Amino acid sequence: MLTRHALTRRNVAASRRLATAAAAVEPAPVRRRPTSSLTSELSSLKSSLFHLLGSSHPSLDAVAKYYFQAEGKHLRPMLVLLMAQATNGLGGEGWDRMRARQAEDEASGRGVDHSLTSVEGVLNDWNPEQMGMEGEADLVFAEPYLVGTAAQQTSQQRSTPSPPPPSAPTDETPILSTQRRLASITEMIHVASLLHDDVIDNSPLRRGSPSAPQQFSNKLSILAGDFLLGRASVALARLGSREVVELLATVIANLVEGEVMQMRAQPQQASTATAAAAAATGPSAEAFEIYMRKTYLKTASLMAKSARASVILGGCGTPDGGDVGMSASEIAEGEVVKDIAYAYGRNLGIAFQLIDDLLDFLPPSPTLGKPGLGADLSLGLTTAPVLYAWRANPALGPLIQRKYSLPGDVQLARELVGKTDGLARTRELAVKFAGEARRAVERLPESQARDELVQLTEKVVQRVA
Repeated sequence: MLTRHALTRRNVAASRRLATAAAAVEPAPVRRRPTSSLTSELSSLKSSLFHLLGSSHPSLDAVAKYYFQAEGKHLRPMLVLLMAQATNGLGGEGWDRMRARQAEDEASGRGVDHSLTSVEGVLNDWNPEQMGMEGEADLVFAEPYLVGTAAQQTSQQRSTPSPPPPSAPTDETPILSTQRRLASITEMIHVASLLHDDVIDNSPLRRGSPSAPQQFSNKLSILAGDFLLGRASVALARLGSREVVELLATVIANLVEGEVMQMRAQPQQASTATAAAAAATGPSAEAFEIYMRKTYLKTASLMAKSARASVILGGCGTPDGGDVGMSASEIAEGEVVKDIAYAYGRNLGIAFQLIDDLLDFLPPSPTLGKPGLGADLSLGLTTAPVLYAWRANPALGPLIQRKYSLPGDVQLARELVGKTDGLARTRELAVKFAGEARRAVERLPESQARDELVQLTEKVVQRVA
């Protein structure tokens, strides 16, 4: 376990207990205590997001905020905030430096809402939630931009700071404003991907309500997703960490790569002449690896990298400006904490997606927000339950090859999967990944936040307990 300033080896008995929990179908129970401060943190998330997403164009403003209206699980922001609570203070001098920087920013009126561009009017990014309504002096675009004159300046942009953060309990290490903003950015990137996915998948519903494409149109949904990514990028730059910018920027690339991989991937690569024979042999190891890679890119990447970014913003590891003031041991310990956070998010994200893919074969659940009854199959997607079932029943091969395109294929595939151990083996794999996430996070010092992170590893698989 990590102490606040040192690493020790985990004992053998604890490792054996964790291995047993990972192998079990039902996860091992942990003591449950309510999070004292996270409820208020999450309740302020929506107002913080609306503060970031205002647009002077009414249609864009409406669709950009549409998916934030519903009450969701907020799993990704929760992960960021819990990881912050569990690791803040582990960075030693790095943590002290982050606290000092926040205090300095607050004293000088700067912070996560303050523009890094010194000349007003250059950004041309008007946010009514922060600046109020645009005035006539802010709408001068018919004249040339004149360098070195008063004409180049728009009126001083009015800036309303973000809603005040919840007060942290005095007996807990506080969450920094940059970490709160990271939680919002993570949710913005996630919702942008939902807007784009619902267009690509032609989804009529999202959590039982009309999807954004259904409500507003495909074009506005795509543009709103792009708008969210743009605002997320601005907010990301203002966090002041090059490493965090790199992590979250590659998440966006990962999401696109994963979507393309999902569109193009074939579970069994074979020529037309040998397709029938290949289908009868079941999925190759490469096919399963491709599926797992796609799962990481589309789901786990955001969780893994945002968890790691939360730890970096808490001062762990080598700072952007060099190791001035930090000992070699503090830096090394901080790098380990970063790796723990990444391992937790990566394994939790994969477990979460495996269960999501399993839920597609169960009746629809309004509580979970899953359409069920073969929605993935209807899109031609082959997921873990089908790959496992294909190993046991070669009859699935032809259906997979033609992407369930013939009438009755979806229903037949569901029936064939149900007659095999495909669902059980998918859940077993999810439990294994959730167990690895738990094993990683249990290396952190004991705390209420760490208990909550452990509980998340249970909750992601208990959806089909």
